[in-house]
Amino acid sequence: MTILNHVIATWRNPNCDFCNNSNRLFVSKIQFNCKFLILFILMNPIFFSFSNYLIMLFLLVYYISRTLTCNTYLGRSTKLLSTLGNIKPNTQTTIPLNTNNILNTKMDNQDISTPYTKSLTLDNMCPTVKTAQYAVRGELVIRAENIAHLLEKQKKEGTKLLPFNEIVYCNIGNPQQLKQQPISFFRQVLALCECPELLNSAHVDKVFPADAIARARELMASIGNTGAYSGSQGVASVLKSVAAFIESRDGHAADPSNIFLTDGASVAVQRMLRLLIRDRSDGIMIPIPQYPLYSATIELYGGSQLGYYLNEESGWGLEASELERSYNDAVSKGITPRALVIINPGNPTGQTLDAANMREIVAFCHRKRIVLLADEVYQENVYVKETKPFVSFKKVVMDMGKEVEGLELVSFHSVSKGFVGECGKRGGYMELHGITNEVKAEIYKLASIGLCPNVTGQIVVDLMVRPPVAGEQSYDTYVKERDTIFDSLKRRANLLAAALNGLEGVTCNQPEGAMYAFPQIRLPARAIEEAKANGKAPDAYYCIQLLEATGICVVPGSGFGQKDGTYHFRTTFLPSEQAIQGVCTRIADFHKNFMAKYK
Repeated sequence: MTILNHVIATWRNPNCDFCNNSNRLFVSKIQFNCKFLILFILMNPIFFSFSNYLIMLFLLVYYISRTLTCNTYLGRSTKLLSTLGNIKPNTQTTIPLNTNNILNTKMDNQDISTPYTKSLTLDNMCPTVKTAQYAVRGELVIRAENIAHLLEKQKKEGTKLLPFNEIVYCNIGNPQQLKQQPISFFRQVLALCECPELLNSAHVDKVFPADAIARARELMASIGNTGAYSGSQGVASVLKSVAAFIESRDGHAADPSNIFLTDGASVAVQRMLRLLIRDRSDGIMIPIPQYPLYSATIELYGGSQLGYYLNEESGWGLEASELERSYNDAVSKGITPRALVIINPGNPTGQTLDAANMREIVAFCHRKRIVLLADEVYQENVYVKETKPFVSFKKVVMDMGKEVEGLELVSFHSVSKGFVGECGKRGGYMELHGITNEVKAEIYKLASIGLCPNVTGQIVVDLMVRPPVAGEQSYDTYVKERDTIFDSLKRRANLLAAALNGLEGVTCNQPEGAMYAFPQIRLPARAIEEAKANGKAPDAYYCIQLLEATGICVVPGSGFGQKDGTYHFRTTFLPSEQAIQGVCTRIADFHKNFMAKYK
């Protein structure tokens, strides 16, 4: 009877939702047949001699069928474990098993487990990441990319939904995106360095000029392999090339140990700001308007932005009195100014500083004991060389001598700008002057955390600071390509400025350097009201309308900072000379319609 009672006890549980599920009718029939046979055997003595064997056999069949019935949809062991309780692996704990509790758990089509809670959300992430803004690749660019996808679809389907066929990205200084050709010598040397089979080929001299071959071999002898890490500060031979370039440019000695190669100038800027900013009580003085790398990085690192205004009426000039105002205002608020950022030539404003103004700036930094951060990435983009040739802050400091002895200066340069325009190669450097060895060791540590600057970018830095010279095979081609690019940029700058100044309510200072125009637009009151009603800054609203009407992507002045009540936008003059004519025409047509609409 013990066996019989056990069999009866294991009959189909009417409270089991899984057993009651009509979808399992077939399995239930198997269970019924098994139970019938077990009862028949137990009630007949003839089979009793081997009944235990048969019972065990049929019980096995029964349990298999029951398992199929009750666990068909389980497959989710976490729910079963949640009923049993938390069981740590590799423990000897004995837990009484309540079959009814397990089988009564609903597991068919509803999830009874606790919903997974994300550990990283917008609410609990680093707040300064959310508050940092980088307008150059902000809302306008995202919208432009969406329109570009629509244009691609339009092209494939042969439809015409928009009044233009392409997006013209005038939002960022990215020369080769707008079809500026790379310097041949640079690419030849890069090709040989990246593909040693070419360099070692018996026929290499039939394809590449002799000086490109020689430079590639020289570089590879120092680098070894472009796929390997270099030293954290950079390849030693490239550091020496940069030092020689600085000496030749400024007429003062440069020490390779004070130079750090970086992935573009941006990384170098971020590294220095990381060192300078401890908390919100530390401030960095930045020009207004400014390149938003600075405002974004200062915010990201939890510092304070201390703006000083450039004077638009005097060609975006920098007045020493404005530096004093900004400094004193910060101190009155309990903020310690740690550094002064100077962008020369200016971005987005395109002005070039003269030596007298630079001496005032250097004297200010020395007097206030603050670090001077000199962003000089546009030093080759100076279009007024006859009246305002580029002068580096390193030269000004060295020429001033003991008057500013001890001044701390960090200068930045890049392969992305000038006539080189190799933005994607991410090459740059910074030179330290007056920085203590202890601080330099910490800068080296920061560089080491990132292992090393990319080697291809370092090669381009070497090529930028040590181009072909007279007498070498590639010299004439190099000079022709360099001058063609530079002269064309100058013509385009003049053309764009003239076109903008011809528009109603628009004034634009003549770009003296860099790659941008930064016109002021005087918007009708109705346009300003409508922009605010749509939750947009007025100049951002204007730029969105320009993009959607013409396909031209520019950046609103509000992304760079501007005086209250004024509105601007930044545009490059990098489209080709043929294309820039079309850009000017489309902007003019749009502006005329926009002004008429909101008058």
